[in-house]
Amino acid sequence: MFRKTTLQNGLRVVTEKLEGTKAVTVLVLVGAGSRYEHQAIRGISHFLEHMFFKGAEVYKNTKEVSEAIDGVGGTFNAFTGKEYAGYYVKVASENIEVAFDVLSDMMVHSKFKQEEIDKERGVILEEYNMYQDTPMYQIGWNFESLVFGNQPLGWDQIGTKELINSVNHEDFVEYAGKLYTPDNTVIAVVGNIDNEDAVAKVTKYFAMKDAKKSFEYQPVDPDIHGGKVHLTDKKTEQAHVAVGFEGYAETHKDHWAAKMLSVILGGNMSSRMFLGVREAKGLAYYIHTSVDAYQDAGAIVTNAGVDLKRIDEAIEGIIEQYKIVRDEGVPEAELNKAKSFLKGKMVLNLEDSEEFAHLLAKYELLHGQAKSPDEIIKITEGVTVDDLQRVADDLFTEDKMKLAVIGPYSDSSRFEALMKI
Repeated sequence: MFRKTTLQNGLRVVTEKLEGTKAVTVLVLVGAGSRYEHQAIRGISHFLEHMFFKGAEVYKNTKEVSEAIDGVGGTFNAFTGKEYAGYYVKVASENIEVAFDVLSDMMVHSKFKQEEIDKERGVILEEYNMYQDTPMYQIGWNFESLVFGNQPLGWDQIGTKELINSVNHEDFVEYAGKLYTPDNTVIAVVGNIDNEDAVAKVTKYFAMKDAKKSFEYQPVDPDIHGGKVHLTDKKTEQAHVAVGFEGYAETHKDHWAAKMLSVILGGNMSSRMFLGVREAKGLAYYIHTSVDAYQDAGAIVTNAGVDLKRIDEAIEGIIEQYKIVRDEGVPEAELNKAKSFLKGKMVLNLEDSEEFAHLLAKYELLHGQAKSPDEIIKITEGVTVDDLQRVADDLFTEDKMKLAVIGPYSDSSRFEALMKI
């Protein structure tokens, strides 16, 4: 069972000793995602993530950071979401001191040198271009811009070229000072390590300044949205579509019922979207349904790569599956199959100490209480067919439907005419 310890400066530590592994993951999760931004600093959260790897006191540049981890065969990475940013190192347990030394140095003592910022601009601009050139990535961001509109939750994490080209040392110091504070940080240590040892190492290495978080994001405004259709006219070999609806926040009582519906609709190769749209009609190459859930808003969406000439048929086929679930309901046996799938995927994923650390840290950071896998499984086991019906009736309506398209098309009214359910 996981343990939680709160240090004197407010830093929270969650730990879990995993039997049967010789690895340990140390993950630092900070409430500093892109929704904390405003228009003038769009993209600073993601750029800052890069800068933590550019040198501190012990490891003075990216080369020294990477050599330290590579030298013990470890892995390390970072990511920026909309509600948090994360930094982790995974090593064999005998090298745990290296993981703590590297992570703590970069998180506590990073310099954000101007010359390193200037060099990194090119890297991030290329990342920006990569996303623009990769419709499978871009379509998801386009869909969320429909659901949440022109407010931070509706913006992508990569930001604007203006910010990438202009942000400087003082901007990073100010932004990090507001959010990278002990009370806004959770450190998860998961794997082949005892709780007491893990907490002692966090206490030793993460001597963070005793500061308090001084900036809050604005709650999502439900009256702001981006319309019904987002069309990107782009020459592609395959059309990319995202068809979905406004959904629920992660704290909503029906969040897990919506999650279960997403599994039934398009969560695996035996799902309705896969069998009904891809296999039976040959309308899509990839197709999957997922839930995006934040603390105060959410969405459910089906993404697909479809034949350029059969895009209308594909969109209608996707909407048809939503309609069938709403109008005919889900049999008990299909719900039980989805429950078994979710349980099995969680068990497999959590054999990885990195995945386990992320799970614990996320719930502790966002909700003030980590959840064990058993707790989550118990919640999902409690979902009923009546819950699914209530959610489908509530969500799968024309007024909540959104459609994003990337492909060689210029008439958005063509697609809006298909949005009937």
